[in-house]
Amino acid sequence: MQPDQVSIATQGLLKGRRVLVTGGARGLGLEFARHAGRAGAAVVIADILANELHAAAEDLRAEGIQAQSVVFDQSSPESITDCVVQAAQWLGGLDGLVNNAAITNSGGKALNELDIDVWDKVMAVNVRGTWLMSRACWPALKASGRGSIVNLASDTSLWGAQNLLAYVASKGAVIAMSRSMAREMGVDNITVNAVAPGLTLVEATEYVPKHRHELYEGQRAIQRQQVPDDVSGVVTFLLSDLSRFVTGQVMAVNGGFVMH
Repeated sequence: MQPDQVSIATQGLLKGRRVLVTGGARGLGLEFARHAGRAGAAVVIADILANELHAAAEDLRAEGIQAQSVVFDQSSPESITDCVVQAAQWLGGLDGLVNNAAITNSGGKALNELDIDVWDKVMAVNVRGTWLMSRACWPALKASGRGSIVNLASDTSLWGAQNLLAYVASKGAVIAMSRSMAREMGVDNITVNAVAPGLTLVEATEYVPKHRHELYEGQRAIQRQQVPDDVSGVVTFLLSDLSRFVTGQVMAVNGGFVMH
């Protein structure tokens, strides 16, 4: 894959940085890792999708990026701890965490149809998992002296997408947690921010009906489809020294569908 405009613009921006990206087997997570690597970072990608994950790491290494993969389950506290230990050992420390791993599972059902088990699973992965991963990474990020956490939210939590309650609620919680975590971790010079992408063309959104894509595109200030590169530059910026005094913020990246 040839470097794109985002990669060229951020070249060298993360030189020497060590970054863990969860949900990195495909989609946005893989693109975040790729752009961080192109910007000079060594990366560990972590995911539950073992085969796709290892293949993704191979692709990154073929591009000349220092990359390793760790299989983990974000719904398991023990697996999260093991993941962070392995990542920090391989990288020799940790400067950045991108909390991207998440599930949807609740799409298409009204709030009175939503299964309690589905709600609990979404919350376990998206909310509790984000908290536990951040907690596990805190000591290594503190030791770095310039730690950064980027939590992936969603603009659905800013405008209130219907028939997606568990996911929307979980991403709203991620935004709230990011603000609280920023205050608690700021004493250790760790920045914590949330990025809220709009509907992006990745594998995870293939189930979304065509009319929903058209709705987004037609109501954006910039009227086109959203692609991973639109989000990757913002994430790379938040991992870099350019954003050392930016913390507790929510970056809505959606072409102006929601102006937050």
